[in-house]
Amino acid sequence: MASSREVSTMIRQGFISDPSISLSSNSRNSPSSSPSKPLSLSPPAFSRPTLFEMMTDEQLRESKQSSDNNRRKLQDKLARVLSKNPNFGDSNNCSSNNLGGFGDGDVKLTVSGRDGFKISMDVHRRVLAEKSRFFAEKLSDGGITHSVEICDCDDVEIYVETLVLMYTHDLKKKLMGDDVTKVLGLLKVSAAILFETGILSCLEYLEAVPWSEDEEEKIISCLNQLQLHDSVSEDVLQRVSTEPSTSTRAEDMFTKMLTGVLQAKDDKARKEMKSLISRLLREDVADFSTYGPKIDVSRDTLYSLCHRCLSALILCLSEATCMDESRQERGAIMAEIAREADNMQWIVDILIDKKMGDEFVKLWADQKELAILHSKIPTMYRHEISRVTAQLCIAIGRGHILVPKEARYSLLSTWLEPLYEDFGWMKRANRFVDKKVVEDGLSQTILTLPISQQQSILMNWFDRFLTKGDDCPNIQKAFEIWWRRAFIRQYVPDQDQHMQITVCDYND
Repeated sequence: MASSREVSTMIRQGFISDPSISLSSNSRNSPSSSPSKPLSLSPPAFSRPTLFEMMTDEQLRESKQSSDNNRRKLQDKLARVLSKNPNFGDSNNCSSNNLGGFGDGDVKLTVSGRDGFKISMDVHRRVLAEKSRFFAEKLSDGGITHSVEICDCDDVEIYVETLVLMYTHDLKKKLMGDDVTKVLGLLKVSAAILFETGILSCLEYLEAVPWSEDEEEKIISCLNQLQLHDSVSEDVLQRVSTEPSTSTRAEDMFTKMLTGVLQAKDDKARKEMKSLISRLLREDVADFSTYGPKIDVSRDTLYSLCHRCLSALILCLSEATCMDESRQERGAIMAEIAREADNMQWIVDILIDKKMGDEFVKLWADQKELAILHSKIPTMYRHEISRVTAQLCIAIGRGHILVPKEARYSLLSTWLEPLYEDFGWMKRANRFVDKKVVEDGLSQTILTLPISQQQSILMNWFDRFLTKGDDCPNIQKAFEIWWRRAFIRQYVPDQDQHMQITVCDYND
């Protein structure tokens, strides 16, 4: 019954035809019809096409029309290509099967594509044999007129364009203005038919023109596939290949670059170069699985720069605390503090990206002298330093830095109070500070500590938040979780439960 309903539905929707429909005429009104004797009807002349059949026919028509249009366009394009070469004969006699174009040739060359498109041309044995070792071998038997067919071509147009190059005296001029993708196609065909002049001209073109990054990938892949092993091919790849000795100098090169950025005089240029180097280093990490071993910055290099930035910060803060409030030099010192703090943030970002930030957490937690100096200068000048603490809490909260609980607690013991004091200025003065991200990172870092330390920190925050309000980080989420851990979902380990192992002896 269900099957019958499905068939009826498909008939109504037009996907299958109704077998009861025929072209029999006037059977009801026929006077000879009798209820007891059914009429014998002849089979219908035709049945109504289904919706599916109509849709299929329409698609086939459109596909055939599109294929025919493409073929006409390709024929017209090839005719124009052949007509532009002055060495060709009359190209006005081009037809769908014969493009002519090479005058009274003694070889009929047919090129057919995988899609069935086929063209034939009259070409000259002497030209083909002289330019191509492939044709020289195929056409080596005296004065017999030949018919040669190249089948299953990926791109018929490129094969014809390569043939045109054989009739061209100045190949360099001919290739000018072509795009890299087309020249790579010409290079592949030239290599396949051993057309040495074409290979050399394509390689010289590739060596001279600029490439986009996408084109660079195609060129490297093509040359590696062809394995041409000649000096011009090596010249092309020199643009991207690295000498083995370069990797040994990488450490000095990176150290020089990073140091130069940190000491740059122009602030705008310094920020732009920081952004550029950071992006390149991140790409280096992302491309490791694809390109294998990479040239990288060592931990020692980065931490030597960290110590340099720390020394510069301590020196700047010491000078700032000793200066008279009215002295004009104070503004320059404060600008220098902000600059060195920004440098420190940049190096810390690199350490986190490189998964080398664990040691810095301990180093930053030990900066007691810097924390004391920090408290002695106005908040408007020092708040950039607290961004370093925020960076570390965010990284710890996301699991990007793994350090023992002692290091985490030491970090908060040294720098949590300064972060509280500077938080209002941090979020107002810098549009790049995401208040929510900082609060989440701080909350997660606190919740990784033993519950007694959570209580100490969060009760202190509770009192401060009631006083400072929005100028204090809002870590209510951490407070709620601690409260539930401490008073609602209390976990008390059962000291009496131990694994018991019983050894029994069995008598055989």
